[in-house]
Amino acid sequence: MTSTTDANTDASGATDSYGELRAQLAALTTEAFRPELAEIDRLPTAEIARIMNGEDATVPTAVAERLPQITAAIDAAAARMARGGRLIYAGAGTAGRLGVLDASECPPTFNTDPTEVVGLIAGGPSAMVKAVEGAEDSKELAGADLDALKLTADDTVVGISASGRTPYAIGAVEHARTQGALTVGLSCNAGSALAAAAEHGLEIVTGPELLTGSTRLKAGTAQKLVLNMISTITMIRLGKTYGNLMVDVRASNEKLRARSRHIVSLATGASDAEIEAALAATDGEVKNAILVVLGQVDGPTAARLLTESDGHLRAALAAVRTT
Repeated sequence: MTSTTDANTDASGATDSYGELRAQLAALTTEAFRPELAEIDRLPTAEIARIMNGEDATVPTAVAERLPQITAAIDAAAARMARGGRLIYAGAGTAGRLGVLDASECPPTFNTDPTEVVGLIAGGPSAMVKAVEGAEDSKELAGADLDALKLTADDTVVGISASGRTPYAIGAVEHARTQGALTVGLSCNAGSALAAAAEHGLEIVTGPELLTGSTRLKAGTAQKLVLNMISTITMIRLGKTYGNLMVDVRASNEKLRARSRHIVSLATGASDAEIEAALAATDGEVKNAILVVLGQVDGPTAARLLTESDGHLRAALAAVRTT
């Protein structure tokens, strides 16, 4: 943000300390004004919904245009995580909240430790529900947040910013590179500073928003889609699934306990009695239970084979069949 010392002074003597920032925002596609929607508030609700739905339908196409770059970023991140690294998202406002959301879904879905996929939001946890003024403007804050995590060269840091100019996201990526970590910059404007700062720049250009500058709309949807890809496909590469089954799901409530049994059933075709016995022999671990049934091994052997196979169920099954 431009300081008052850099301010422009108009003819009346008033200072405009935001002149430079306003010029930057005016150049962004995500901030562009759409005159054809200037009277959208006068339209019937059904028509506004139709327009909005049509806008949202363009987002997957914008994501598809960057699939090669997304693929490269995922493969690089998965390789680091296979060596014990972490996946760390960093953003401010909506972008930060989306990162925290994606990270928070990984433990119940893939049985990851909460420290393995981490979401950082400018201003800390309280910023999830209430704006923390000025936090997004600090590159130094991003560096301090990463230092608190004791960043390593095996980690991956994904900076997220619809505009691609948010200092917190850029600062996170810049700081991560100095530590040798892999860096990804996810933005929704072409030629962004964030993409330029990262090794893997992912620029999903979704165009001007229905409401001028409201990047929680198309830009937010695009970011959510890409984060879904990054976390989900990385976990697939790490052996957290068997086919399209979530075999590392953590059964932390009744719904997930029922889902665990359903997953074992789908993977094995076993009877309810066999499923219950296998889960009892493996302390409720779905992946281990599947190996007990399909590999005809006991619980401790299943645990050992999965450890030796780095958690990949197919590899563990192959090991059983060759012994």
